[in-house]
Amino acid sequence: MSTLFISHGAPSLVLEPGKTGDLLAALGQSLPRPEAILAVSAHWDTQQPRISTAPHPETIHDFGGFPPAMYEMQYPAQGAPELAQGVAEKLALHNIPVNIDPIRGLDHGAWVPLMLMYPDADIPVTQLSIQSHAGPRAHYALGQVLASLQSQKLMLMCSGAITHNLHDFFTADRHAEALHYVQAFSDWMAEKIAENDIESLLNYRKLAPGGIRAHPHEDHLMPLFVALGAAAGKHSTRHQPETTYGFLAMDAYLWP
Repeated sequence: MSTLFISHGAPSLVLEPGKTGDLLAALGQSLPRPEAILAVSAHWDTQQPRISTAPHPETIHDFGGFPPAMYEMQYPAQGAPELAQGVAEKLALHNIPVNIDPIRGLDHGAWVPLMLMYPDADIPVTQLSIQSHAGPRAHYALGQVLASLQSQKLMLMCSGAITHNLHDFFTADRHAEALHYVQAFSDWMAEKIAENDIESLLNYRKLAPGGIRAHPHEDHLMPLFVALGAAAGKHSTRHQPETTYGFLAMDAYLWP
C-alpha cells in the first residue's frame, strides 16, 4: 500500500495542527486503509536496528517543557507483533540483523502524526528504529528490503523532518518567516526526489544548498531515505503545507 514521509515538526503539532494537521487528517481519510502500520521515527535512534513486538505499545512522552495536556495524551493503538517479527526475519535474510524489543512503545514521532491521521487509534502499529550514525545509504538499503512488504496491506510511515536544525529555533512564533536556507534546501530535495536522483540525494550534505545547516545531525532525515528505498523509484507527490517556527519545513511525500 502507501509509503509516506512526514515532517512531524514540534510535538505540539497535535495541539496546534494548522495546515500540517489538516493535511495529515486528509491523508488519513483519502488513502486506502491499511491493516497495519510500520512506523520509522527519527526519535528511536539505536546502535543496531530494533523493532517492537509490544502487543500494547505505550504512548511515550519523550519531550519536555510543553503544556500539561501533552503529557496526558494517549494513543492506545494495538501493537503488530506478527508484522514486527516478519520484518525482522526479512531484514535478517538480507544480512540486516534486527533486535527484537518486546516493550518499546510509540514515541512522539510516531503517535503525533498518527493521532492526526487516525484519531481512533484502531489500526495496529509497530515501530522500527533508525541508526543515524549509519548514514543515508544504509537507510536506503533498509528501505529497499522493506519494499517487498508493500504487497501486503501495510502502510510504511516514515516520520522525521525535511529541515531540522534546533540551533535555529529562535522564536516561539509558529508562523515566523522561514530562514533563507529552509526553502532552498527543501526545494532541492524535492527536485532530486522528482528526478529519482538517488545518488545526489545520498550525497545531499555535499550537494544540497544548506545541506549541513538543514541537518547538523542526520537523525531526522534518515526516515526519508527508508521511504525512498521502499518506494523503489515510484512517482511521488510532494505536499508543502507550511513552515513552522522559521526553520521547520513541514514537507510530506506520498508514494502510492
